[in-house]
Amino acid sequence: MTSCDNSFVYVGLGSEGGREGYGLYRRAVEGGSWELAVNGLPERPEIRVIATTPGNPAQIYAGAQDGLYRSDDRGGRWERMPLPGEPVTIWSVTFHPNDPQVIYAGGEDTKLFLSKDGGDSWDITPVEATFPSVTTTPQPLPKRVIGLAVDANRPDEIYAAIEVGGLLRSRDGGETWEGVSEGHYQNDDPVDLHGVLVSSDHPRRVSIISRVGLFRSADGGDHWSWGRVQRLGPKGSYCRVIREAPGDPSVLYVGGGPEFRGDPGALFRSRDYGETWQMVDVGVSLSSTIFGFAINRGNPSQMYCATRHGQVLGSHDGGESWQDFSLPEGAQEVNALAIA
Repeated sequence: MTSCDNSFVYVGLGSEGGREGYGLYRRAVEGGSWELAVNGLPERPEIRVIATTPGNPAQIYAGAQDGLYRSDDRGGRWERMPLPGEPVTIWSVTFHPNDPQVIYAGGEDTKLFLSKDGGDSWDITPVEATFPSVTTTPQPLPKRVIGLAVDANRPDEIYAAIEVGGLLRSRDGGETWEGVSEGHYQNDDPVDLHGVLVSSDHPRRVSIISRVGLFRSADGGDHWSWGRVQRLGPKGSYCRVIREAPGDPSVLYVGGGPEFRGDPGALFRSRDYGETWQMVDVGVSLSSTIFGFAINRGNPSQMYCATRHGQVLGSHDGGESWQDFSLPEGAQEVNALAIA
C-alpha cells in the first residue's frame, strides 16, 4: 500500500470559457491551507479532470481546455503532454488496471488518446460508433469522452461514457467501438452521461451515471436496469461522479444533486455492489450538486467530496465524520477532485 505521508487533495475548477471560475487548488491532507497550483498550466486554466498515477502519488494528470498536463511533483509544476493533432479539451483519464504506464485520455469530439510509456508519447485512437438517434437529430449534439473505464478482469474491454451520446464499448483494446446504450431511453437524458465504472470484482458489471440517475448492466452493456439511487429532482438525480472504494469493491459512492447546480447536493453510498443505496450524512447541508469525490488509495479512510460551488468536505475516518475544508471565497465551478 502506498504511503499517505504528504498526501494532497486537488480540486480543479472550470466553467465554459473560464467566465465564472477557473484554476487548480491543492491542500495538504495533514493540515495547511489551499494554494493555487497552476505553474505551467494555461492562463485561466479550465480543469475538467484530475487523475493520480497508481503507485506514484507524486504524479498527477490534469485535463484542461488545451490538452493534458502532467506534474511529477504533486502539482508544483505542470508539463503539457504531446497529444497528436489539434488541441482539444481533455475530460477523462484512466489507467490500465495491470500497467499504469498505459494511459487513456478522452476529450472533445470523441477524441481518445493512448500512451504506452507513462505519458511520454501518445497516439490517437480512432473512435467510430453509431450514437443514439436522439443525440444526432434534428442536429448532432457535441460528443465528449467524459468518462473512461477498463474492466480489470478483461483488460481488453474498455468503456467510454459520452456526453451527449451514451456508452461506447470496445472489446479489442480500443481498436473498434460500438454503442451499447440502445433501449434504456426515451429522450437524451439517460444518454447524457457523466461517468462509467466497471466493478473490479465482477467482470462486465458496468454502472453509468447521467443527468437522471444511475443505470446498471451485468453483461457489459447489452442490457440495462435502473440503479435505484434516490430521486432528488422531478426527473431523477443529476449524478456527476461515481467511485469504487479502494480495496473493497462492494462499496460504491455516487455524488450528485437535483440538477446541474442543484441545492442540496448529495453523496450516496452502496455496500452491496450498487444493489441498494443510502445517503451519507456529512453533517451539513451541501450547497450544490457534488462534482468531485475521491478516496486516498494509500489510506482509504481518507475521503473528500466537493460541490460545484466550492464547498469541500473531508473525512479521515472512512466517512463516519466530516470536516469543512471549503475552497477560498469566490473559488467555484468545481469539476474534479483527487487525493494522493
